[in-house]
Amino acid sequence: MIDKALMIKKTGKASLFQVLLLDDTDSQDVEVQEAEQVDFCTVKQHLQKGGSVFITNKDNQKIVYPKTQLQASYNQSRKTLGRLFHQQLKRNKMCGVHP
Repeated sequence: MIDKALMIKKTGKASLFQVLLLDDTDSQDVEVQEAEQVDFCTVKQHLQKGGSVFITNKDNQKIVYPKTQLQASYNQSRKTLGRLFHQQLKRNKMCGVHP
């Protein structure tokens, strides 16, 4: 049994798990269960019948889309320019040109 203290987030509320039970039949039915604790007996029975199981933490369902190569290159260029700018500011302060 999982300690309930492990499931409590910083916000003080318990995590909610989402269990998707996928049937390996022609209809490909999906059963969705939401609970604070995962019923592993049900998961085990479903797997023994040949089905698939997907378990996720419902509180963290943020979809992150992959960046395109152009976006990644642009972000890296901005970081590099920012670093160079800050280095130049430090040099100018150190050589006494600016107060």
